[in-house]
Amino acid sequence: MRTNQRTSGSLILLSLSLLMLGASQVAVGATPNATGKNVAQADVAKGQAIATQTCAACHNADGNSSIPANPKLAGQISEYLHKQLRNFKPAGNKPAERANPIMGGMVANLSDEDMRNLAAYYASQTLKPEVAVNAATIEIGRRIYRAGDAARGIPACASCHGPAGAGIPAEFPRVAGQFAAYTEAQLKAFRIGERANDPNQMMRTIAIKMTDAQIKAVSDYIAGLR
Repeated sequence: MRTNQRTSGSLILLSLSLLMLGASQVAVGATPNATGKNVAQADVAKGQAIATQTCAACHNADGNSSIPANPKLAGQISEYLHKQLRNFKPAGNKPAERANPIMGGMVANLSDEDMRNLAAYYASQTLKPEVAVNAATIEIGRRIYRAGDAARGIPACASCHGPAGAGIPAEFPRVAGQFAAYTEAQLKAFRIGERANDPNQMMRTIAIKMTDAQIKAVSDYIAGLR
């Protein structure tokens, strides 16, 4: 089954950003995704070697994880991936900004150059996207993603992640095609402060205003974005 939704862009002024929104598409079928950008000064071949040796068990060698608990990394923005890898690693006497015992162990022996190379490699891969599966909540998810919820003080997700979920380097990641279960888990982690590596507490401030039903609906909608 395939569901396509196209909307023409309009200029939306939010406190977070001013963005011209273009046409987007929500689908339940796989289509190619754009690869990551800005991989200059990184060695993709070296990154591939690290991915194959260290990361493949959880994320697959090409970054297309088959397990919803482990995010898809293929096609993600390289700068964002690099930041996340760095955040998993303690800096000096400071604890890791993003506490995760598994990922902490994975990055423990990686240098900053290794992490940059790994990020560039995954950014260069083609995402095999997930699909939206809950037709009953598509409209709710679309509305939150595109327009937010003014009554609850929730801004449009598109204002930072783009109308098609492609992200805006380097702060705002690509979210399109990600596992709905993973996106839902991350939003809930932001909501309770379990994940706290978002700049200026941006995601925590938004997620705390969202209900479980809203989080689930927008996560499913995002999985089908193209």
